[in-house]
Amino acid sequence: METGVVISTELKRAFDGVVPFVVATSSSDGIPNITFMSKLFYVDKAHVALSHQFMNKTWKNILDHPVFLAFVTDPETLGMWKVQLQFVEQQHEGPIFEDMEMELMALTTPQNITFSLQSALICKILTVEQVFKVI
Repeated sequence: METGVVISTELKRAFDGVVPFVVATSSSDGIPNITFMSKLFYVDKAHVALSHQFMNKTWKNILDHPVFLAFVTDPETLGMWKVQLQFVEQQHEGPIFEDMEMELMALTTPQNITFSLQSALICKILTVEQVFKVI
């Protein structure tokens, strides 16, 4: 499943969650919704995954319109990209889900916070456009 999109070092770094990323979706009647998320999980050169924990409105919008946007920022260069994603599948188990669950647990355990990962939302990367570059 090739997308033809090149995942540069800077873009991959932007997925890591040092700078929260924005997910932009819309409802079935066209009302936009944005939400900040902590990390866009790199799956392979054609796919990423979002953690579905408590994003009820975003999840409903993704089900209504499976093509949506994510805006990610490289913490080193402050370069920003608009990434068009298409929802492919929801995983409740397996290696991707388990890796995501362990990473989230590692982030929240020191603060005595418990988040339950409901699922991993696997998305195909359709397009990538750099929207800001520091010269």
